[in-house]
Amino acid sequence: MSEPLIKTSFDDAIYTVVLNRAAKRNAISDRLLEALEAAIVATPQGTRAIILAGAGDHFCAGLDLAEHQHREPFGVMLHSQGWHRIFGRIQNGGIPVIAALHGAVIGGGLELACSTHVRISEPDTIYQLPEGRHGIFVGGGASVRVARIIGPGRMCEMMLTGRIYSAEEGQDLGLSHYRVGKGEALAKARELALRIAENAPMANYAMVTAIQRISNMATDDGFFVESLTAALTQTSPEVAERIGHFLQRKGKGPQT
Repeated sequence: MSEPLIKTSFDDAIYTVVLNRAAKRNAISDRLLEALEAAIVATPQGTRAIILAGAGDHFCAGLDLAEHQHREPFGVMLHSQGWHRIFGRIQNGGIPVIAALHGAVIGGGLELACSTHVRISEPDTIYQLPEGRHGIFVGGGASVRVARIIGPGRMCEMMLTGRIYSAEEGQDLGLSHYRVGKGEALAKARELALRIAENAPMANYAMVTAIQRISNMATDDGFFVESLTAALTQTSPEVAERIGHFLQRKGKGPQT
């Protein structure tokens, strides 16, 4: 019996999703993409945070070019829109997603990583958009997600030259938020997932769904939606209880 393309586990309200095509550096084939979507759709009830990782030596080396070679234009467009739909589920699903990055985070792998909300890199992590060298264009959302993080000029340069950025350089650009030692990304991802899971669910939902949308709006529209979102999150019974506990602790002064 062959190994599943996606491995999942669930404990302490943390759902872990692992790309499991290590022999191909977790390159994204159609079957892997379908399995990833199925895993995201099947997120267990009660999940408070999701960890996304890659098995073996790499997070994800991008699009499986062997499958892409013989597609016609309409097929390529539908394929690209499928990536947008699935990565959109990750970014806008309402549950914080933490990516544990190591090895290759290339092409579609970088597009996948940038659909998550918190990214952790190990020392061997490398980032690249090699599409220009293959004579193709990004199709998994990089022109929106990656460009927003590093800027359109930097992204254009990455594609034109095939330049590889190191873990340190990627951190400076915002491609990761944390850098850890070799083999430590998953443990750090779990630590952060557990911390995030302690937040009020509605607040987490608002942060991972509203902020990105507000950034697309005109300034006045963004302010209005911010106020609506604040009104919804700050008036729930759970928030009143949390603030009450905080004020009680503050009133007692420093605790020993």
